[in-house]
Amino acid sequence: MAGPEVGAQVVLVLTSAALFYAALTDLKEFKIRNEVIYLLVGLFVLHAILTGRGTTIYWNIALALVILLSTLWFYAHGMVGGGDVKILTVAFLWVGIDYALALALLTLAFSTLHAAAAKIGWMRAEYAGGRLRIPFAPSVAAALIGCFMLGCGSVAP
Repeated sequence: MAGPEVGAQVVLVLTSAALFYAALTDLKEFKIRNEVIYLLVGLFVLHAILTGRGTTIYWNIALALVILLSTLWFYAHGMVGGGDVKILTVAFLWVGIDYALALALLTLAFSTLHAAAAKIGWMRAEYAGGRLRIPFAPSVAAALIGCFMLGCGSVAP
């Protein structure tokens, strides 16, 4: 392993650390800071350069825009917070079309476990308008790191 491969792995470690920070912040404050989102986008661009994904980056951006527009509808109807929209958009930017299904399924699994844990009092949650409100960044962060472990972010041949 040399050059771009090492750099790409370092970027994945830094990205995982940023996701962990976003998850902890969301757990404590129910907020996902814009600076963390900017950092994740910047790390994605750096990773794309290091891995040679320049030819497919347009598909990642297109998918992220579709996710952004889709989640804005849920935001407009009060079903998700603004931070949830941001973290999901950046997560789908990272995985692209190839790992979108894996990210969606992992996010579903982790958020279901999180909601169940919150329901029985093992995780922090709030009730707003009669509905249980849980921080979403921990589930998305775990799912994105899971996608990294499945091979998303590997160096292009």
